[in-house]
Amino acid sequence: MQSPHESESLYQHTVAAEVSCVGVSLHSGDMVNMVIRPSQPHSGIVFVRTDVAANAVVPATYDAVVETTLGTTIANKYGVSVSTVEHLMAALWGAGIDNARIELNGPEVPIMDGSSEPFVFLLECAGRVQQRALRRVVEVLREVTVTEGASIATLTPHDGFALDVEIAFNHPLIATQKARYDFANTSFKQMLSRARTFGFAQDVEKMRSMGLALGGSLHNAIVIGENDIVNEGGLRYADEFVRHKALDCVGDYFLAGAVIQGAVTTIRPGHGINNKLLRTLFSDPANYRILGDTEADVPMMVARSEHSAALAG
Repeated sequence: MQSPHESESLYQHTVAAEVSCVGVSLHSGDMVNMVIRPSQPHSGIVFVRTDVAANAVVPATYDAVVETTLGTTIANKYGVSVSTVEHLMAALWGAGIDNARIELNGPEVPIMDGSSEPFVFLLECAGRVQQRALRRVVEVLREVTVTEGASIATLTPHDGFALDVEIAFNHPLIATQKARYDFANTSFKQMLSRARTFGFAQDVEKMRSMGLALGGSLHNAIVIGENDIVNEGGLRYADEFVRHKALDCVGDYFLAGAVIQGAVTTIRPGHGINNKLLRTLFSDPANYRILGDTEADVPMMVARSEHSAALAG
C-alpha cells in the first residue's frame, strides 16, 4: 500500500472499487455487514446506517463524537450513531483515503481481529484512485495541550505527522511502554496495523454486565490474565500494547476531517483525551490553518511534501 504522505499525494483519493466484509460487533455481539464505496471529492469519510429508515448519514468528524468509553462513537444531530470507528478510521488514514461512503446494517463497525489489518487488506483489495481536488491538511501553528486526569496530550507544529506515545498500566506484562512514530518515514501498515485491542480477564464480567464487550473473544482482542497472555500464540509484538494505543490515536485524530500536519506527544492516551485535543485545537483559529482549499496552496504543499520526503530519504 502506498504511503499517503509521499510527495505525490497532494490530491484527494477515494477507493477504486466497492469492497465489503461481515464481522461481529465488539460490544453488541451482533453480526454486521459493512460496505465501503467510492465517494466524491470533498465528501470526506461518511457512515451510512442502512438499517435506519431516515437520517441515516453520520459524518466521521471530531465534533460528531458523543461517547469515548471503550471506543469512539459518533452520531448525527438526529441521534443516529456508529460506534467503534477508530480502527477503520486508522486504516483509511494509513491507506490515504480521504473520501469514502461506509454502509453498515447496524450501529457498530465490526471488530474483525481487533486491529486495523483486516481493513487495510480490504482497502488494498479495493485500490485507490486520485481525484481532482487538493488534499485538505490541517497545519498546526502553535502548541496546544490538554489534560484529563492522569492523561495528557500535546500537539505542536511539525513537518508531517508524528506520534510520541507513552502508556502505563499497573500490570507486569504492560507496565510502562513508550514509542515514537514519524510517519514521514514510518509505515502505518508495517508498524501499527496489526496491533490488537486488549483488555484484562478480571474486567470481562463487569463489562458484559454493562452491556459491553458482548462480542469480545480471543479472536478479536488480547486478553491479559493475572500472570500471562491468555491468547494462544501470545503477542504479535513485544510492545503490542503501546502500538495499539498509537493505532487508536491515528484513527481518532483522522476525525479532524483532514490530515493533521503536526506532532502529538501523549501520556496515557485514550479516546476521550484524543477527542478533547481536537476540540481544543479547532476552538481557536489561531491554532491552525487549512491547506488544500484552493490551488494557491499548491506551492506551499509541494514545498512541505518535498521537505518531508527529503527527511524520510
